Amino acid sequence: MSVCNADNVKNLPIAQSICPLASVWASEEPPASAFTCGRTTMSNSTPSTANGNESKTYKRDRSPCGPSRVLHVRKVPIEVSEAEVISLGIPFGKVTNLLMLKGKNQAFIEMASEEAAITMVNYYTTATPHVRNQPVYIQYSNHRELKTDNLPNQGRTQAALQAVNAVHSGNMTHSASASDSSMMPGQSPVLRIIVENLFYPVSLEVLHQIFSKFGTVLKIITFTKNNQFQALLQYADPMNAHHAKVTLDGQNIYNACCTLRIEFSKLTSLNVKYNNDKSRDFTRLDLPSGDGQPTLDPGMTAAFGAPGIISSPYAGAAGFAPAVGFPQAAGLSMQAMPGALGPLTIPTSAVAGRMAIHGMAPTALHSVLLVSNLNPDSISPHGLFILFGVYGDVQRVKILFNKKENALVQMADATQAQLAMSHLNGQRLHGRVIRVTISKHQTVQLPREGQEDQGLTKDFSGSPLHRFKKPGSKNFQNIFPPSATLHLSNIPPSIADDMLKDLFSSAGYKVKAFKFFQKDRKMALIQLGSVEEAIQALIDLHNHDLGENHHLRVSFSKSTI
Repeated sequence: MSVCNADNVKNLPIAQSICPLASVWASEEPPASAFTCGRTTMSNSTPSTANGNESKTYKRDRSPCGPSRVLHVRKVPIEVSEAEVISLGIPFGKVTNLLMLKGKNQAFIEMASEEAAITMVNYYTTATPHVRNQPVYIQYSNHRELKTDNLPNQGRTQAALQAVNAVHSGNMTHSASASDSSMMPGQSPVLRIIVENLFYPVSLEVLHQIFSKFGTVLKIITFTKNNQFQALLQYADPMNAHHAKVTLDGQNIYNACCTLRIEFSKLTSLNVKYNNDKSRDFTRLDLPSGDGQPTLDPGMTAAFGAPGIISSPYAGAAGFAPAVGFPQAAGLSMQAMPGALGPLTIPTSAVAGRMAIHGMAPTALHSVLLVSNLNPDSISPHGLFILFGVYGDVQRVKILFNKKENALVQMADATQAQLAMSHLNGQRLHGRVIRVTISKHQTVQLPREGQEDQGLTKDFSGSPLHRFKKPGSKNFQNIFPPSATLHLSNIPPSIADDMLKDLFSSAGYKVKAFKFFQKDRKMALIQLGSVEEAIQALIDLHNHDLGENHHLRVSFSKSTI
């Protein structure tokens, strides 16, 4: 028999099956009439002046808590309104009742169905909800129903229930007048976000971490329109959206760039079809990743007026990669808004990799990398240009004349240098494990006229092969660590899969798997024998002429076949 007591309840995570009311009853008994319990009983004759023996006996007899449509909410800020607590449940279904215990910083939410409650607990187990910038914790109650008709001060609660449910049903002009958190007429829980001056990567995960500080983020869709990186983001509560808009509009994610422009969307709800790195429904972990499928369904596309928006071909698995530290987003370390944009933790993904900006402008760091332990018999400036060009625009490359196992690679800026270093340091190239570090040099010097160089120094500043020269380029969002699977694009329609497999095989690479994208045969995935093979194949075959004025584009993929 599981025994619940107040000492083991207060700080346990919501994923554990614990008895949520024990911490309340240890010092204060709620009215017996408040609950109808399907597995335990509590006598209505229990006097309110009981000495606690009854509640102690009751706690010992209670069974472990399983799914219930009544949910227990802990760590609720004392100033929170009924509407804000109700809004935690609204995205998952109708909220049928609420009991607030403000003196204990707790509340009980009753959902219309047990299925809605299960979905809500599953979601909040993986994404801790925030109310007034404070985390709250939700778990199953051991009770089956809330009976609050005869309790005092329930008029305000019932009015808030009616108002919030009415707003969720589409009556956006209905004001929750009984609540100090009433919503402005016409205000939507969906924000449209435009990132201007996109000189450094911004991902769905970055947006989620920034905006979740203001409330529970349910869904995000990212896309590029009019050469601008944009997103649609849906909160659980329109007030959260309002708070985020007021606070974040006009702020920079990084110093002097990646400026947020935020407005309310005309949409009141997002319909996400796929969970990948371009769109995600945090309430539906069961959605497919959808290779190359449109992120927006036709109805939403028409409503938003953005025909032709499609998700990235890099549609990987729905889960996040392991998280790494991102000490400080320099532009958003605003002390005036506590808790709003604290330190970010960004997954090792297409966008940020293991890059870290330590609260300073990127130009304060050097953009030249020292690459050592190269194979002097195989390496060339062009090969380094292609490989490091996956992570930024390489300006110059110099293989050292008297020490050809070392080279200097100058990137367009320090952030790109950090990104390339984090992804390529320790990788195998031409049979050797290369080392990549920041160089003390601030620039790579070109040889003076008449100086012997043997072609070891090359200037690539005007190269047409730069992947990131266009501000806001979608390539910023599709940067992955080296992997055995390569993403191929710009494939002409006349090229069959056997032709591409033969191209890699004839170059000496073992092809383990190949597939075209189902909806777009201009793109494909090819899996080679090892990461080292894939690195070399990218160097050899990126920009390979396929005919019909098509040059093959090769990138690393995080997907597998």
